[in-house]
Amino acid sequence: MGFTITEKILREHCNNNVSAGDFILANIDKCLANDITAPIAIQVFEKIVEGTGKSVFDKNKVILTPDHFTPNKDVASAEQCKILREFAHKNQIINYFEIGRVGIEHCLIPEQGLVSPGEVFIGADSHTCTYGALGAFSTGVGSTDLGVAMALGQCWFKIPESIKFVYNGKLKDWVSGKDLILYTIGQIGVDGATYKAMEFTGDVIKKLSMPNRFTMCNMAIEAGGKNGIIIPDKITEIYLKKVGNKKYKMYDSDKDAEYFNVIEFDCNNIEPQVAFPHLPENSKPISEVDGMKVEIEQAVIGSCTNGRLEDLRIAAKILKTQTIHSNVRCIVIPGTQQIYLEALKEGLIEIFLNAGAIVSTPTCGPCLGGFMGVLAAGERAVSTTNRNFVGRMGHIESEVYLSSPAVAAASAIKGYITAPNYL
Repeated sequence: MGFTITEKILREHCNNNVSAGDFILANIDKCLANDITAPIAIQVFEKIVEGTGKSVFDKNKVILTPDHFTPNKDVASAEQCKILREFAHKNQIINYFEIGRVGIEHCLIPEQGLVSPGEVFIGADSHTCTYGALGAFSTGVGSTDLGVAMALGQCWFKIPESIKFVYNGKLKDWVSGKDLILYTIGQIGVDGATYKAMEFTGDVIKKLSMPNRFTMCNMAIEAGGKNGIIIPDKITEIYLKKVGNKKYKMYDSDKDAEYFNVIEFDCNNIEPQVAFPHLPENSKPISEVDGMKVEIEQAVIGSCTNGRLEDLRIAAKILKTQTIHSNVRCIVIPGTQQIYLEALKEGLIEIFLNAGAIVSTPTCGPCLGGFMGVLAAGERAVSTTNRNFVGRMGHIESEVYLSSPAVAAASAIKGYITAPNYL
């Protein structure tokens, strides 16, 4: 019997003859925390090393990125970030990113070449599964596990069984990785892949750009997945070369690997999707949504799910020469400083501003109802973020509709959720 890519990576990192279902203590390659999760992890770390004088297990492999409530929105968030800053300086952590260097962590880390195929990468943030797009085993952990990992360089796992998702056919206009993952979650539910490795494959995936792959793996957790993963290929290698990442080991799944389930989708008829409140599984095709005239007060284009340059290009293509509806606040958030700069050079920022949108510095703010777009009671937002739980972006009586950048931009113009092909 062969092994899946997820099994192979984890076997390599624990030096044991193990397979899906086994518990292991794995050596980790990188660990990550942000301004919400790091302070707790730091407390755990300090208890472990108290009195020993020891520092983090490897100052090059611990990554700290204050990105959720930054730029600091109040005293409490400023104190959180201060804890990170002082810890990073004390432990001489190389990969500490703050104002001027910061980005939304799951956009920033791949861009900086800090994650590679074949790695075990953990982060005290549930959307760390994003990096599976590069062929890494990447998953979110709790702050306690992260604190232990910072001290010892290890973390325990139960090796997950894998579900293979096979995407066949050809994508329609405006259909993106966001639509594929929303459609998938709509089919299997938010618990349909609980503690499973979601392996995305098929002809459609092989042609999918890296930004779209990041988007799909980013939302594996929204189906309950332990990790999302795509077998690395030429598209992966081109991206790695671009970001200066040269050291990696690429794994594949064996033809006789054992899967928990294999699910195939015909993509020929998949439309742009919209996930209605209050779960990502409540996805509907845009043709069904269009006639509902769901009015919105806010549109958010950005986040770790859809804040990359390709996402901004799509939104700008739709917003060019258009005007944001007078009842809509449109907030555009580039994922990193570099993405912001490239968007500026390409004229995308000018398009957004001329259309009546605002452009923010990189931040997770509105996604979790932190700031830069908090919703009041009764307000609705269409958002390219990843969660639409009750109160996710503000008041518990507000509503969040998840979509791709194309649908969000078109909806911002019309004032209600609509298809991008009306232009």
